[in-house]
Amino acid sequence: MTAARAEDPADLGVLDAAAMLRAGKLSALELTEACLSRIDSRNGGPPSFDGAPDAINAWVRVYPDQARAEAREADRRLVAQGDDAPLLCGVPLGVKDLYAVAGRPLTASSRVLDDGPAPKDAAVVARLRRDGMVVLGHTHTHEFAAGGTTDQVGNPWDLSRSVGGSSGGSAAALAAGMVPAALGSDTCGSLRIPSVCCGTSTIKPAHGQVSLEGVIPLAPSLDHPGPMARTVADAAALMSVMATVPAISALMPPPAPLRPLPLRGSDGARPLEGRTIALAEPREDVPWDAAVVEGFDAAHRALASLGARVVAAPTWNVAWDDLSAVLFTEMWAYHRGFAARRELYRPAIAELVEAAEAFNDAGAYFSAQLRRSEATVLCEAWFAANDVDLLLEPTLPILPPPRGEGYERGHAGGTGDPLIALTALWDMTGMPVVSLPVTWHVGVSLVAPRGAEALAVQVGIDLQERGLGLPDWPD
Repeated sequence: MTAARAEDPADLGVLDAAAMLRAGKLSALELTEACLSRIDSRNGGPPSFDGAPDAINAWVRVYPDQARAEAREADRRLVAQGDDAPLLCGVPLGVKDLYAVAGRPLTASSRVLDDGPAPKDAAVVARLRRDGMVVLGHTHTHEFAAGGTTDQVGNPWDLSRSVGGSSGGSAAALAAGMVPAALGSDTCGSLRIPSVCCGTSTIKPAHGQVSLEGVIPLAPSLDHPGPMARTVADAAALMSVMATVPAISALMPPPAPLRPLPLRGSDGARPLEGRTIALAEPREDVPWDAAVVEGFDAAHRALASLGARVVAAPTWNVAWDDLSAVLFTEMWAYHRGFAARRELYRPAIAELVEAAEAFNDAGAYFSAQLRRSEATVLCEAWFAANDVDLLLEPTLPILPPPRGEGYERGHAGGTGDPLIALTALWDMTGMPVVSLPVTWHVGVSLVAPRGAEALAVQVGIDLQERGLGLPDWPD
């Protein structure tokens, strides 16, 4: 949403809000108050653990007094530093309930963890706060990030539909206009799935580009912290700061250094001349909904109109056994510490933890990681050998499913789960992905070799600004 369209400051995106803050047309406190008011009017009551059928319930906890204090400090900084103030100074932020915020509880939307205050910020949160971002509160995650539905959160477009997960609270808060920017994370698709289900945008960086320090893990060698926003450009503004925090990748080799990310569309009528985009095709084992096919074709046409050459992509499949070996081995390494409290998990998460307990074979884990690394090398070699810049595919092959069953036993996901059928591969390879909406419930992904985030972001911005547009946000 552009500044010209935004009658309420809560409707401003990151870059539009930043421009108004720096120009003195809006104060950080006014913007923060607008977002807090929007939370009060649209969240569906105070934050709750289980949510309700008639509530969005995007937030686990909201911190209004702290947010107002941080906004006042941001205003003082904007006055004192002017154009030298950081770009994101004064912009409100929602934080997924996996990232520590000093002095606040950190619970992963679970009753398993105690609600004692975190001793310090997660590294990424500290960096964003140092640039003057205003933390509004913690957003809901699917418990411990271990699922794709976040059923305690309602979809702002249709409360009967899943908001996606695991970063469902962040996506819902963005779509409902409660906050312009949010943090999420992605282990098998948890940035991208909720972004599709809510019509928002995200960047899954290459593994190791963003620090995991102070973030509750699901599987550290698969976990990708990342930014979420309504537009790709807004997400890139966050990513540019998040990636400045030193990080260590559990994958080998480490990712290529992040190049500066663009924040605006390209010039010229056909900015993608000379670029080659590979197009995914439906597979028999992963059929695409008719609306997904229509949305994918719209993205394909938009790319061609911007000058891109399109070619067919090979069929790549997730090695599900290797994914399980990596995910469950690393999950159990963390959750074994809560064995005495396992009755406090939601049923589906208890089921996952029970399954993870059997994964304790170091040889099997090492072999799975080795095959994973080999697959990544082969995949990126295909991009290079065929002079392909990016891969375009649907982010989800299905539309947002009905809300309500994600925490029941037997619904824990896994092999063949359509929610992760297309997303999990890129967590296994650690390659970067930009996800953007075509409609509020259909989205596409631009997949890049490691080190090519900037190109994927640029193409995503160009598609969004000159081809696909944005959904009309729900009231």
